[in-house]
This record gives sequence, structure tokens and C-alpha cells, in this order.
Amino acid sequence: MKVVLLEDLPGKGKAGEIKEVSKGYARHFLLPRGLALVATPTVIKQVESSLEKEKLEESIDRDKLVELAQQIEGKEIRFKARMGAGERLFGSITAADVAEELSRAIGSVIDKKKIDIEKSLRKTGSYEVAVKLASDLNPQITVVIEEEEKEKGKETEKKAEKETGKKKEKKKEKGKEKEEEKD
Repeated sequence: MKVVLLEDLPGKGKAGEIKEVSKGYARHFLLPRGLALVATPTVIKQVESSLEKEKLEESIDRDKLVELAQQIEGKEIRFKARMGAGERLFGSITAADVAEELSRAIGSVIDKKKIDIEKSLRKTGSYEVAVKLASDLNPQITVVIEEEEKEKGKETEKKAEKETGKKKEKKKEKGKEKEEEKD
């Protein structure tokens, strides 16, 4: 029985090929699972036209990926992070952080799964990171992690102290008002 394969089958053939298979294999395995159709002239034409459309779409997508890879190649992304004990970051820089920042830098969305980081980045420095766009498109970017300035931390501490001081003053004022009301 002649069938047109709809999907790649290891050992049998690739999608779109016309193969001669036994009737039982076609009737009980290929046809019920939607892996093939009986080869009639109309089915053959439909499969050929759908394969041509897929190849055209694939080539257009491939062109867009190549263009995106050229945009990404050599980009430098900078992160400022707070330092913890022993030259380590307070927290870490993950693939999601890199993907988000890269998306902002180039103007198109990059999925965090495409960022190739083995482990989260936990120390300051410069790291080379690959972005997997396709099997053979892996542009490299540079991720630079710098220490956040400590002066800003001191300023926020001072602001926090001022706010707590203001809260204490308000409590004292409320306490005085209640005492005056009692008298």
C-alpha cells in the first residue's frame, strides 16, 4: 500500500515522501496515529503544497534569526548588584535577568531559555554568555557585573532613619494630644 508520510519516521522516511508499506502497518499503525495518509493524487498535491509553504516560512524565519544574531553579537550588558560577604553578590544574576536586559537593549523579546548560562552569576566581573537562537546560530554577549555604589546604600539608610525619626515625633505629638484631652 502506498502512503504519504506526514512526519519523519526513523527507518522509514521523511515527511512528504511516498513509501510502499504493508497494508497492516498502514491500517493499524500509520493511519490511526496520523503519521501518514493513503497516497491518492489529491493527497500528494496537498502534501507537496504544504511542504513548500513550510520551507518558505522556515527560510523567512531563518533570515529573521540571522538578522537578530547580527544585532546581538558582541553586545555588552551591565548589571549593578549589591555585594555580600567575600566578594559575592547579594543574590545572583540569572538567565531571566540577562534575557530581560538583552530584550530591552535590542528591542525584541528573547526567551530566558535561549540564554546559555550553566549556573547563576554570583561574582563581579565579565562573563561571556551564548544566546541559542538556532542550532547553528549562537551569538556571544558580554555580561558585566559591577558593584553597586555604597554611598547610595548610606543615603537610603539616612532616609530610613529620618522616616523613623518622623514617625517617633508623630507618636510623641499624639501622646501629648491625648494627655491634654485627659486634663
